[in-house]
Amino acid sequence: MEIKVLGPGCAKCKKTEDIVREAVAQSGKDIKVEKVSDILEIGKFGVFGTPAVVVDGQVKIVGKVPTKEAVLSWIK
Repeated sequence: MEIKVLGPGCAKCKKTEDIVREAVAQSGKDIKVEKVSDILEIGKFGVFGTPAVVVDGQVKIVGKVPTKEAVLSWIK
């Protein structure tokens, strides 16, 4: 499984990355987490608002910081 956190580096983007990494650690699963800050790369996902989270190529949330519970539900 692969999770990408999309965002240029704003406070909400950093918070999203922290939440995703906490959820992955809590899950105990072997999941690759990648931070994507290149605007062109973010655009390839059809995302025009950040932060955003992509799980295995599927956009899960855009423009909001997810809860840890939401992230855990995506990686079940």
